[in-house]
Amino acid sequence: MKREVDLVILSDVHLGTYGCRAQELLHYLYSIKPAKLVLNGDIMDIWQFKKSYFPDQHLKVIKYLFDMAYQGCEVIYITGNHDEMLRKFTNIHFGNIQLVDKLVLHLGEKRAWIFHGDVFDASIQHSKWLAKLGGWGYDRLIGLNNLINWILVRFGKEKYSLSKRIKSSVKKAVKFISDFEQTASELAIESEYDYVICGHIHQPEIRTVVTKKGSCVYMNSGDWIENLSALEYHNGEWDMFGYEEKKDTLGRYPIHDILLNYSLENILERVRVQSL
Repeated sequence: MKREVDLVILSDVHLGTYGCRAQELLHYLYSIKPAKLVLNGDIMDIWQFKKSYFPDQHLKVIKYLFDMAYQGCEVIYITGNHDEMLRKFTNIHFGNIQLVDKLVLHLGEKRAWIFHGDVFDASIQHSKWLAKLGGWGYDRLIGLNNLINWILVRFGKEKYSLSKRIKSSVKKAVKFISDFEQTASELAIESEYDYVICGHIHQPEIRTVVTKKGSCVYMNSGDWIENLSALEYHNGEWDMFGYEEKKDTLGRYPIHDILLNYSLENILERVRVQSL
């Protein structure tokens, strides 16, 4: 039986890249029954999109998201930088799916401010070509890391994350993450939001931030490249889901039986027609 959840927030899936862990995401999605699903940016990686690389597992994620909406789940897609092309369709609805740039949710008596977070990234705002080059390099790094981890597992060793090691050892990367979280939190406090929820930096987090003007809970849903994480809200409580830690509790689901009745072109055409 699927686990019921009031709200699920996930981001940074990067469908269409070598690093995307689509099969694991399908396993997770198939195990839950959320009333509301928020896709907080960079679900499809349009920056690095190639028709030559879009595996069936990636298509199955898109199809299953449509299926979830058809079955009654409210799906809200917040645009990010890697799927910024979709921003021209902001505020459209097709069925149970809504496309927006940012979102405010009322959860009981509290308010949650949800947006991707690329607005805080100076490299994107002023040097987009450099950001795209970095994205290309990151995808190649993840590809190399997957090969290394395959070898490590074959020899009975633990997996290793090259990018996490690099981020934790480079002071500028650590400072960027800290500044990002602090800036988002300060803006949320000034606007009297109780929660601020971002993606973008691939750093899952739930923590309380306190300033002279007040406090809020900062959250980041992480990613489905390395951390394989999602935020869950149920019965008034927040939790960070981590796939690697909880995959054995999800049960076995027939993810290979999700049939594809149409191609990526069919899906994109379906979205285009319904947005007119």
